[in-house]
Amino acid sequence: MSKQFYQFIGIFVCFLTFTGIYAQNPIEVSKVCLGCICEAVSGCKTTLGCNGDVCGPFRITHAYWVDAGKPTLNNEANTNEGAYPNCVNDAFCAGNAVESYMKKFGRDCNGDGIVNCDDYIRIHRYGKNGCMNQLDSKLEYVYKTCIQMFN
Repeated sequence: MSKQFYQFIGIFVCFLTFTGIYAQNPIEVSKVCLGCICEAVSGCKTTLGCNGDVCGPFRITHAYWVDAGKPTLNNEANTNEGAYPNCVNDAFCAGNAVESYMKKFGRDCNGDGIVNCDDYIRIHRYGKNGCMNQLDSKLEYVYKTCIQMFN
């Protein structure tokens, strides 16, 4: 391939990136997206508490919370014994954890060239390394119905 070809490709990719057609950078997690993830994973039940290794309306694990930067409720020290369950059992603090996690690990999981909520639901469900997996049909149905209703 010629030098001009590679220069053209470089300019073309820059154009696509600048115009948003080939966006690889994660977008902000919208409130609608957060709400629909919450609805899909738990019915957004804020009274679920902890069950096994998951807690709260977003069903967040301790490892997820750590990867999200250990956000806390009411500026509690993240080293306090109850910091993890206190945060992830609170819808707003748990939402902050999801936003932080997506900021850190957000990427195009479904191959459409856009990083958006369709990717975030997969990242949330399967973690930073498993987002290429398909959603199970019930979770996907609830998520897509919610997104369609609010977008």
